[in-house]
Amino acid sequence: MIITLKHGTTDQQMNDFIDSWKQKGFGVHVSKGENLTILGLLGDTSSLDTEMVSANPFVDTVQRVSAPYKMASRTFHPENSVIKVGSTSFGNGEIPVIAGPCSVETEEQVISIAKDVKAAGAKLLRGGAFKPRTSPYSFQGLGEKGLQFLVAAKKETGLPIVTELMDIRQLKYFDDVDVIQIGARNMQNFDLLKEMGKVGKPILLKRGMAATVKELLMSAEYIMASGNENVILCERGVRTFDNYTRNCLDVSIVPYLHKVSHLPIIIDPSHACGQRWMVPELAKAAVACNTDGLIIEVHNNPEKALCDGEQSLHPTEFASLMKILPQIAAINGRNV
Repeated sequence: MIITLKHGTTDQQMNDFIDSWKQKGFGVHVSKGENLTILGLLGDTSSLDTEMVSANPFVDTVQRVSAPYKMASRTFHPENSVIKVGSTSFGNGEIPVIAGPCSVETEEQVISIAKDVKAAGAKLLRGGAFKPRTSPYSFQGLGEKGLQFLVAAKKETGLPIVTELMDIRQLKYFDDVDVIQIGARNMQNFDLLKEMGKVGKPILLKRGMAATVKELLMSAEYIMASGNENVILCERGVRTFDNYTRNCLDVSIVPYLHKVSHLPIIIDPSHACGQRWMVPELAKAAVACNTDGLIIEVHNNPEKALCDGEQSLHPTEFASLMKILPQIAAINGRNV
């Protein structure tokens, strides 16, 4: 249920009103804009009489929310959420680019790539230390040592780190990580999502391989309802009946999520297609579609990469792409 307070309601009146709902067992989400203050009631509001709520002298309007996701809904939070990561922000009109190798292999490798992508304009460094792989015989990542190499690259370049968490037991190694990624395979690991609600870091939540948009938003809701509202959604392609690409990139998710949710949505063209030559074209399409960011795999020797080399751009290819993307963004009045 959405309650809009009347203009002129004092902070004390609002706080007393909120406390009255909390005493009844409801959670209350507060969204304060320039002209409106909106309260979102969390819990079973089906038995509440909207006319009784409207009778309160501080209440302007009352509206029921039909969507099962409440905190992720734009109805609850009309303004775009802006997620800050260091000096970079997602959701404020800029289009930050996250770049780096699929897997961290050596300290020298990740530092070299970090320097290259920063020089090309990337704002954050991605890199996998713990890797979920389809085959148990594939390279699983360097684990804690990989995180140490990422931290070394961060110290060398100043780029914030984005890396994947697969198990809550790994969290003790993530003190210096700036953004925790929850991968497609864990999008509906609800116990893990609840734990992400307790951490004080932004969460990059990737869409599952066969997940609907509603399921993605409900997974975000798990994190937000558990206390962490700093969620960045990520489209990385879904499975269809065709197999000419690794996945099918759903760019239509960008305008749709901008309509129904206040959370920023970024695009991962690398996992979407799985083919290096196609990544720049999908990245351009994502920027044209007003994505709030990109996450792109870059490797200094893709042919010898231990993971996903076939979809990784060489630093020179990434640099060329980064010269084109601002031209496309400018059409929509945005910057990369």
